[in-house]
Amino acid sequence: MDKRIVINMLSNADKVEGQGVGSAYLEQVKLVSEGASDLFDVRINSVKKADIVHSHTIEPQNYLRMKNNKNANVCYVHFLPDTLDGSIQLPKALFHVFKKYVISFYKTADYLIVVNPTFMKELETYDIPKEKMVYIPNYVSKEDFYEKSEEERFAIRKKYGIAEDAFVVIGVGQVQTRKGVLDFIEVAKKLPHIQFVWCGGFSFGKITDGYEELKKVVENPPANVKFLGIIPRSEMNDIYNMSNLLFMPSYNELFPMSILEAVNLKRPLVLRNLELYEDILFHKYQCGESNEDFVMLIDRLQKDTAFYQQSSEDSAYISQYYSKENVLQIWKDFYTRVYQEQESGELLRRRKEEKKAKK
Repeated sequence: MDKRIVINMLSNADKVEGQGVGSAYLEQVKLVSEGASDLFDVRINSVKKADIVHSHTIEPQNYLRMKNNKNANVCYVHFLPDTLDGSIQLPKALFHVFKKYVISFYKTADYLIVVNPTFMKELETYDIPKEKMVYIPNYVSKEDFYEKSEEERFAIRKKYGIAEDAFVVIGVGQVQTRKGVLDFIEVAKKLPHIQFVWCGGFSFGKITDGYEELKKVVENPPANVKFLGIIPRSEMNDIYNMSNLLFMPSYNELFPMSILEAVNLKRPLVLRNLELYEDILFHKYQCGESNEDFVMLIDRLQKDTAFYQQSSEDSAYISQYYSKENVLQIWKDFYTRVYQEQESGELLRRRKEEKKAKK
């Protein structure tokens, strides 16, 4: 290839701290721009023409950009319309309009990047052809998320007012109903000898689903629970280092960045039993259906050294699978293929066929 492929990344995801979408965006851009600079010329929110426009977020300006772009359009699917339930609270009519907008946004792209293969089925129910979907997993740098020395870990605990010998369970994510924050609290109440810490805040403000109830809990947590609020991503490695395990009782997820971050430090995972984890985490995690299950698993991980060690090794396996080399090669192959399809006229032909089919 005699020229570098120009890729314009469109995103405002990093404007708000504490969002997984922002973390995924920053990691992907860094991976591609640093790892394949010989192949790609990566630009951010540029107004200039590009070979590939890659939308990471669904702002109206990105939608218009794709509509008017004659070259290739790629879009990340960080959430599905149904996963908005339990995240934000809007008037029913407005919520319906917003969901329709999301679907229209996805349909406008030439290719959709899904971070979890199970979501292809649901996208097909919105009449989006499977051929437009490509599975590329999230990735987290091992240079940014790694284990620190015991001395450093103790210093971090001291900073947050946590005892050196405490068994620390962390939850990571926005404070929302679907994230299972209320379950996190109930489990903590049944394990008063264990320290629970939640990192994340109300990124959506008062339109957060269940805001009033959640706000009361955050302001008056049980004695063994700390809500740290939104932590800058640059400080999240410290949070994982002071923890013993990651507990995510979410009712709905795509591919949480916090899981990839935690497994880089070999922290065991305790998750809700969701189908979407099966294909991407290879059953290398502990899961439960109820708060009673979570209590039993966390209690066992604290007391049973062999069980904890095996769970730690399971996390190391996940971390190794999602290596930099693996994921970077997938992106190289994908962007190159999209560019070649565009140059050959294949993308234009497909767009014309789609328009004809709509008539």
